[in-house]
Amino acid sequence: MGKIVARPESGKLYFDFRFRGKRCREQTALDNTPANRKKLQAILKRIEAEITLGNFEYHKYFPDSPKAQEFTRQAELQRARAAHDTPLFSEFSQTWLDEMRIQWRRSYIATIEGTLENYLIPEFGESEVGHITRQGILSFRASLAKVETRSKKPLSASRINRIMTPLRMILGEAANRFEFTSPYQGIKSLKVPRSDVEPFSLEEVRLILDTVRTDFRNYYTVRFFTGLRTGEIDGLHWDCVDFQRRQILVRQAIVEGEIEQTKTDGSYRHVAMSQVVFDALKDQQKATGTNTFVFCNREGNPLNHNNVTQRIWYPLLRHLGLRKRRPYQTRHTAATLWLAAGENPEWIARQMGHTTTEMLFRVYSRYVPNLTRRDGSAFERLLINEFNAKTDPKKEGDS
Repeated sequence: MGKIVARPESGKLYFDFRFRGKRCREQTALDNTPANRKKLQAILKRIEAEITLGNFEYHKYFPDSPKAQEFTRQAELQRARAAHDTPLFSEFSQTWLDEMRIQWRRSYIATIEGTLENYLIPEFGESEVGHITRQGILSFRASLAKVETRSKKPLSASRINRIMTPLRMILGEAANRFEFTSPYQGIKSLKVPRSDVEPFSLEEVRLILDTVRTDFRNYYTVRFFTGLRTGEIDGLHWDCVDFQRRQILVRQAIVEGEIEQTKTDGSYRHVAMSQVVFDALKDQQKATGTNTFVFCNREGNPLNHNNVTQRIWYPLLRHLGLRKRRPYQTRHTAATLWLAAGENPEWIARQMGHTTTEMLFRVYSRYVPNLTRRDGSAFERLLINEFNAKTDPKKEGDS
């Protein structure tokens, strides 16, 4: 949906909307007043209605815009290709996106729009979906490996896979509609290295909680011992804290500053409160209990996770001499501590919002011996009890 925006430097209003998969921003000479906003909003509403009906002509509204010439040329190309079998990728991708919007969260839609605008449309936009080749897809993927991020590092395999996913989905849908074989068929995703899981030890957790600012101690206590994701804890409302049943009801999350429903059915869950978490939330209630959000700023608004990370979390780790790790590692820490304590894996998976225990064992189980320092000791005790085997003094001392 488009919007009317004011430029900070001039105060002049401009149109901001999307047409044929591209973001369009057209400046006006009008000042930012309620009357002018109302006038432009009416025009924008008419523009979006015409876009929906398929009869929007860019040059009639913005005759002096460079984009008007571009879209006129595209319209001429479209008419010239009217007899062809399949639509242009730029056209079909927009149709596909419009049809998929109802299924996705706003944040994911924004991600897909960014991928289309920055990567897929520039590469495949002028190609018919039925004429895109396997070689073209693989060449495009290879070119992504040469793209550098802001930190001058190449795009990771996981990032490249995320860019390629909409392409695979679009070509798959086009192939079904226009009855051709998708050129993406048989192309496997790039192999992604094992997830970066670096949980904190119990000693490190205690050190962090003993040292962190008192107004953030409850926040990190809940993070470390519930496994809540950043968006889930930042979006937690008091009406989702059930002290009577000792449960946190995870129903929503903050994504890019907006409250959204949890991303999967598994994420919609009840998280049990340990006594430590119960006490932390009771204490937090004294400070923010009259607000909507459990953890909030002085105005009662939810925490800005980037601000908290840069001003609280990373400086704290530096002060304590601990290795720099993302705040998300608090979630990994909860999983490994539960496993180390011998909790039921299925219960842990439910706490984490996983539908099965597969990810639990694949990602976290290798850290349990390091936390318990009892690697193989259970089997050793079994042999000692059953066969009177001699005890290894070193292992006996470690157990």
